[in-house]
Amino acid sequence: MNVLAAVQAPAPVSPESRAVAYVLKGYPRLSETFIAQEIRALEQRGLDIRIVSLRHPTDRAVHPVNREIVAPLLYLPEYLYQEPRRVFAAWRALRRQPTYGPTFAAWLRDLRRDPTPNRIRRFGQALVLAHELARDVGWLHAHFLHTPASVARYAAMLRGLPWSVSAHAKDIWTTPAWEKREKLADCRWAVTCTAFNAEHLGALAPRADRVELVYHGLDLGRFPPEPRAASPVDGSDPAHPALVLSVGRAVAKKGFDVLLDALARLPAGLHWRLVHIGGGPLRKRLRRQAGRLGLADRIVWMGSQPQETVLAQYRRADLFVLPCRVDDAGDRDGLPNVLMEAQSQGLACLSTTVSAVPELIDDDRTGLLVPAEDVQALAGALARLIGDPALRARLGAAGQAALRERFSLDRWIAPLARRFGLEAPGKEGGTVKANADPKTSAIDTAVCASPSTHR
Repeated sequence: MNVLAAVQAPAPVSPESRAVAYVLKGYPRLSETFIAQEIRALEQRGLDIRIVSLRHPTDRAVHPVNREIVAPLLYLPEYLYQEPRRVFAAWRALRRQPTYGPTFAAWLRDLRRDPTPNRIRRFGQALVLAHELARDVGWLHAHFLHTPASVARYAAMLRGLPWSVSAHAKDIWTTPAWEKREKLADCRWAVTCTAFNAEHLGALAPRADRVELVYHGLDLGRFPPEPRAASPVDGSDPAHPALVLSVGRAVAKKGFDVLLDALARLPAGLHWRLVHIGGGPLRKRLRRQAGRLGLADRIVWMGSQPQETVLAQYRRADLFVLPCRVDDAGDRDGLPNVLMEAQSQGLACLSTTVSAVPELIDDDRTGLLVPAEDVQALAGALARLIGDPALRARLGAAGQAALRERFSLDRWIAPLARRFGLEAPGKEGGTVKANADPKTSAIDTAVCASPSTHR
């Protein structure tokens, strides 16, 4: 793109346009499979999607679903000083438009309340997005209520377009109330992935119907169950320890430090092995903690892994644990997708009563729940599951059945599709786009792109 080309005023968008720009914090990301499966499912139903990312990818691997997505990609300047010509060209093109003054005033009000470099960066990114966005895009949709929604909101104001937002977890609990109220008043609609979130956001919205509960749902076609033979492992044989699996980024809200403390309290005669999958900033600290507790030789730290590897580990494990908590900044999980993934494979799941986890797990019926931060209760539940294969089988089967009944992607993509004007009930009703050669897919370009590349 020639950023010094002649400046043209934004062309009006046809009201019949169904192209939607998905504004994401980063793309692709291994930790956000739920966004990728949502985009692909909507593409299969005929929605014309363009992906806009605030950051370039950092993960080396991608999930299979990312390779199936055909939406073109636009990477905004991650830091404004890295691509000043794009930012200047956008400002020059938009500064005399009638929408610029009101948008600038709205941003300035936000900046006074949030005087941070991040707020300045979001306005610069919004300028670039408004300037470079394809003219047939008639709607902006942000995933996450914090920074992506800020960029989408400013860009929508600049282009005179409607916008909407999907809210999840950290973006809800770390965004100040004034900002949530104003974004919910500005957007056409918002969806969120738990009833817990919906109640909170509904109280801040100008109207009750502004916020709708839409669970992520799990694409069961990507997580087909394999026949699971009843495991006789009960932790009594050191040659056959129980395989405990946990998947999630090493961040405070996942509670992995609590898990390590709980494992250290298990009886010496109970034999187990923990496999952890996930990157994150606390991995080194957790490994040091495991060493101090004398657990180092019983834990495998696999780091970030593609979906195929994670699925294989679900199928090998005897039980799954994720001890969610509210961290010191107020951040917490909503409804972790990894719990649904584990249940899809018939794994008995152990988690906590934080946030929306009880919306998925019914304690002692479809899994086990303990209070967050309660090391002793977590240790007791771990010992119970490790030592009782029949209990694991019962909880795993019940969790799998409840998941298939209540949390399938096909069930929950429908209300979102209707929000975008798609009435087709299923994949057959839409225009299915095929990516004939995955070697030339947009996602491969994204992963290999240099920081200055944009499309």
